[in-house]
Amino acid sequence: MFKYGESHLTTSKAIAILNGKLPAKLGKEAKQKIEKCHSQVLEIAKDDKIVYGINTGFGPLCSEIISSKDTVILQRKLLLSHSVGVGEPISQDLSKLMLILKVHALAQGFSGISMKVLNRILWHIENDVIPVVPSQGSVGASGDLAPLSHLFIPLIGEGKVYYKGKMVSTKKALKKEGLEALDLHPKAGLALINGTQFILAHAVLLTDKFYKCLAHADLISAMMVDGLKRSAKPYRPELHQTRPFKGNVYVAKRMTKLLKGSEIMTSHRDCALVQDPYSIRCIPQVHGSSRSAWLHLKEAVEIELNSVTDNPVIFSTELTISGGSFHGQPLALPIDYACLAIAELGNISDRRSYLSLEGTSEDTPKLLMQNAGLDSGFMILQYVSAALVSENKTHCFPASADSIPTSLGQEDHVSMGSIGARKALKVCDNLEKVLAIELLCASQAIDFKRPLKSSKIIDKAHKLIRSKISHASEDRIFSVDIEKAIKILQKGKLLEIMDLKADNEFDNY
Repeated sequence: MFKYGESHLTTSKAIAILNGKLPAKLGKEAKQKIEKCHSQVLEIAKDDKIVYGINTGFGPLCSEIISSKDTVILQRKLLLSHSVGVGEPISQDLSKLMLILKVHALAQGFSGISMKVLNRILWHIENDVIPVVPSQGSVGASGDLAPLSHLFIPLIGEGKVYYKGKMVSTKKALKKEGLEALDLHPKAGLALINGTQFILAHAVLLTDKFYKCLAHADLISAMMVDGLKRSAKPYRPELHQTRPFKGNVYVAKRMTKLLKGSEIMTSHRDCALVQDPYSIRCIPQVHGSSRSAWLHLKEAVEIELNSVTDNPVIFSTELTISGGSFHGQPLALPIDYACLAIAELGNISDRRSYLSLEGTSEDTPKLLMQNAGLDSGFMILQYVSAALVSENKTHCFPASADSIPTSLGQEDHVSMGSIGARKALKVCDNLEKVLAIELLCASQAIDFKRPLKSSKIIDKAHKLIRSKISHASEDRIFSVDIEKAIKILQKGKLLEIMDLKADNEFDNY
């Protein structure tokens, strides 16, 4: 049982809660902290002392004093005025994940939220009544203001939700459930919309998807090494101890393990080839560098998952601090770094797919088909891979390199982390397709090496592929094969074959 506000949240736990595989509730200690901080906010609201967001306006209106009788109206108007998102809605999974992450942040006990509000959010999570959140509108600085406002206007009976498989007005859903809209207490609206949960939810899914792509890239490239009868010598540990970047050492070790015991590998031990192209020879350096970028992202995400990103932060009735904990920069930079690293995995994968078509490797026909000429073979699959890789390059400009002042200059530096997060996920989706194409090419290349066997792991992987996708002896509609290969990657069966162990920093998240 995961306890909001008490247990340590990780990417894998957040996804498990999202998928209903890990039950979650508010812990007893968290409830006590929440109620204590809420009482402090109510005391502050009664006092004449000026505290930002409790008895003042917001942003550039922070010097405008709000009377105690208007504080409830203030919170409602805050959510309404900030619900300005545009674009297609994000997925229901992302919206639900935002709710989960927000509950854990609020349950730290520094935001002054009430149990009544938190219980309603939990009701939305547990009953899959998920708010509709537009994808565009956040600059990732004063929290993800616009998307978080859309996430929480259902609390006051406004906006839209996904209810029993349909998008409906919140009013209709609440009426069906016999529930009333809430009146928000002082600071509640600000506590709800200040935060990085839009960026963070995307980053959680990105961390998970990036990890799976890294593992698949190692396996598929090992299949290609064997399928093209290339050397495993560049993966020797002796070499990588002379330049011991952690990611490189890890990938070299994995490549050695994946290829261990291959009859194909031993069959060309005394061949005349001196060295392989970089896309084969430098797999540890390229995959390893991307893996190090993933590790940096994972560490940043895990810190943020267990942080308070509200403003102001309530420590006591005497101490409230209006700071910048909502600023998305700590996530924006690692996300942009990860985006580039993901694109590079696609770059080198496409090079290997191209290499497999050249017909220069022993027993591997040109275009991976015996009757090339009459048949175009796998040539056009690589076109698709090239198109996806090129598209990814256009998304590699770092969103965090830009900053446009907002809020009449009060928010004069913003992170644009929300934009970086959205495009990084798109780049990762494209990478998955590029890897699927390399998987098809590598599997076809291995077919031509039979009856020689590969390693146990690669043979199991190849057998799985061939149980879903047959060897191509002539041209056919290859988009069907690509879709099947993508589904194989998405279902994670190859990862099970690899038997990844969570006993190191690269597999533990």
